[in-house]
Amino acid sequence: MSIPRSVLEQIGRTPMLELQGFETGPCRLFVKLENQNPTGSIKDRIGLSLVDAAERNGDIKPGGTLIEATAGNTGLGLALVAAQKGYRLLLIVPDKMAQEKIFHLQALGAEVRITRSDVGKGHPEYYQDMAERLAAEIPNSFYVNQFGNPANPLAHETTTGPEIWDQMDGDVDAVVCGVGSGGTITGLTRFFQRVNPSTQMVLADPVGSVLVDYVKTGRYGEAGSWVIEGIGEDFIPPVCDLSAVVHAYSISDAESLQTGRALLRTCGILGGSSTGTLLAGALRYCREQTRPQRVVTFVCDSGNKYLSKMYNDFWMFDQGLLGQPETGTLLDLIARRYADGSAVTVRPEDSLIQAYRRMKLDDVSQLPVMDGDRLVGIIDESDLLLAVHADAAHFHTAVQTAMVTQLQTVDVNASVDELLPLFDQGRVAIVEDAGRFVGLITKIDVLNYLRHRVQ
Repeated sequence: MSIPRSVLEQIGRTPMLELQGFETGPCRLFVKLENQNPTGSIKDRIGLSLVDAAERNGDIKPGGTLIEATAGNTGLGLALVAAQKGYRLLLIVPDKMAQEKIFHLQALGAEVRITRSDVGKGHPEYYQDMAERLAAEIPNSFYVNQFGNPANPLAHETTTGPEIWDQMDGDVDAVVCGVGSGGTITGLTRFFQRVNPSTQMVLADPVGSVLVDYVKTGRYGEAGSWVIEGIGEDFIPPVCDLSAVVHAYSISDAESLQTGRALLRTCGILGGSSTGTLLAGALRYCREQTRPQRVVTFVCDSGNKYLSKMYNDFWMFDQGLLGQPETGTLLDLIARRYADGSAVTVRPEDSLIQAYRRMKLDDVSQLPVMDGDRLVGIIDESDLLLAVHADAAHFHTAVQTAMVTQLQTVDVNASVDELLPLFDQGRVAIVEDAGRFVGLITKIDVLNYLRHRVQ
C-alpha cells in the first residue's frame, strides 16, 4: 500500500453508505460521505481544483493572495490548499457562519472578514461584491470566484460523478443535490448525461432561496432568509446548470435541522445543516415514487462544524426550531427549564469560583441558587464582581454570602408585558408555577420569542 505524502492526496474517494432506519418508500437511499474529506466537506474537491486551475492559467503567482466569498466550506477547502501551497488567503464570509468554521479557517491560517448576510447582490457589503472589490485593490491577488469559475463543476464532473458511478455499479436512478455555487449539480449533470441520461437530477433547497421557484416557473421568486449554511441562493450562479433538474423541493430550516439530527440518532452520522436539507429532499422524493429506485444524496459536511448550532438544543430553542408544542404561557420563553434538568444552578454552599465557572461554561449571566428543589436566591455577574473585586480570595467563599435573597417572582401564566417592569429595574424574571421554580427569562429570551412571532 502506498502512503500519501500530502493531505491533498486524501481529497475525494469518499465512502458510500446505504441508509437504514428511514422510511424510503419503494426506494433504496444511499449517502456519499463527503464529511470524510480532510476538512470535513465536499468543498475540499473544488478547493483543490480551483487553485490548480489558477496555477495552470497563471492567475496566481508564488506568494500571491487568493480571495474568495464563501459561506464556509469552500473557504476551508481553499484554506487547506493555500496552506499546503504557500498562498495567503483572504475570505469574505456572511455573519451567519457557524463559529466553529471561523475558528477552523483561522487555525489554517486564513484571514477572515465578516460581512452582512441580510443584503443582496449590488450592496457594498454583499460578500461576493466585497471579495471582487478587494481583489481589484490588493496587488498580486486573484478572486477565486467559485460561482463563476469553470474549475468548480469540473471537479465534480471528473471526480465525484465517476466515484458515484463506480460505487453504485453503474445503477443510479436519481441524485439529490443542493446548490451553493452550483458546481456539484452542474458537474454531476454533465457526467450523468454522458454515461446515463436517464439518471434524474433532484434539487433540495432551503425555503427562502429562489432556486425552486426558478426550476418550476423559470422566474425568480422573492428571496427570503434561512439559517441553513452553504446552500440556497438569491440568484442563479453563473456556473449553475439547472436544466436537467426534474424534481425540486423547498425544505424549511426546521425540517432540515431536525432531519439532520435524526440522521445522527438513527444512523450515527454527524452531518451538517445542508445534509439535513438534502436528506429531507431525498426522503420526499423516495416516498413519492411508485417503483423501486436507487437514489444517492450527500453528507455534504461534518456536523462538528455545527455543534454550537443545530446540535445545541438551546440554540435550536432560541431559533424556534425544536418543534416543541406551545403552552401559551411563559414556559414558551424558557429554554433552560428546571423540571427537565437543563437549568444551570448552584447550591448555597457552592463556592463563588464554581458559580463563575458554570456561568462561563454555559454562557449565562445569572444562576438560580437551589436548596434541594427550593429556590433560595439568585446570583449574577454583578454579585460576583462585588464579592471578589477587593480580594480575589473571596472566590473561595460560599455562594450564599453573595447571592440575592429578596426575590420577586412572576407566575407562569403572567403576560409578557408583566416582565417589562422587572427588566426596567435591571432584573431577570424568575418564573414559578404554584410556588415551584420553573426557570428564568431574560431580555434576550423575550426578544427571541417576539422575533419568532414576527416570522
